[in-house]
Amino acid sequence: MKEIVIISGKGGTGKTSITASFAVLGGKDVVLADCDVDAADMHILMQPEIAKQEDFYSGELAVINQEICTQCGKCFDVCRFDAIDVKDGIHSVNELSCEGCGYCARVCPVDAITNIPLNVGKWFISNTRFNQPLIHAKLGVGADNSGKLVAHVKNVAKEIADEYEREIVLVDGSPGVGCPVVSSLSGAHFVVLVTEPTVSGLHDLKRVYELVNKFHIPAACIINKADLNPDKTQEIKDFLQKEKIIHLTDLPYNETFTKAMTECKTIVEFDNGEISDKLKNTWEKIREIVRN
Repeated sequence: MKEIVIISGKGGTGKTSITASFAVLGGKDVVLADCDVDAADMHILMQPEIAKQEDFYSGELAVINQEICTQCGKCFDVCRFDAIDVKDGIHSVNELSCEGCGYCARVCPVDAITNIPLNVGKWFISNTRFNQPLIHAKLGVGADNSGKLVAHVKNVAKEIADEYEREIVLVDGSPGVGCPVVSSLSGAHFVVLVTEPTVSGLHDLKRVYELVNKFHIPAACIINKADLNPDKTQEIKDFLQKEKIIHLTDLPYNETFTKAMTECKTIVEFDNGEISDKLKNTWEKIREIVRN
């Protein structure tokens, strides 16, 4: 089983649309993992039917038992996250500010404070309309620990791939270079970078590749909307050549992408034109690289 992660340095490059197309082309060889847990949208194109869902707990939250609390204020004095609110002399915990460090519980003279496991979201095992397993998740509003949730999504996807002897775990990673991306890259065999010919596109491509390079993972790149700015596209190609990143393909700007999305379809099933052909050829390149 090989794990292929598709990421981008910034949002809006077409990463998820391309990943969904590769999932369609991969067919029953693929287990799909949507690791963009902060803003998951793979389900829009894949229209999965949820088979299992569970709450995800990570970290802790302080809770004050008001029946025991003497309102002495010691918790307020020691909290360095400003997570203790005081209203009308009553102390309570601000859930969004609490880091679950446990210091307040330690200093409470009457043991009125306890730490409880924190529910930070939900994760799902679903079946796409292409009869593929899709593991995805939804991080709670304002919740932390997105990296841990990503790791859980990936681990479940790998377990399912092993159980059903699937050849590839295809991961749609988060944009950027933060904790969820680091978690997405951990254990990957191959990374596909999706970029666009803009100043920010090139800048963020360099940033995310610096991260990929620290993991020593082989990388390749797709330049989306490559014809919109030929000069910037050439700069990206020069960077790829310099860093020995495989240049997979250039995709032209085409409004068919948008039309396909409005119908909740991938481009490879919506249209048999140039972009579909390029994506089909690119997917075969990726599979060949990963196999070897």
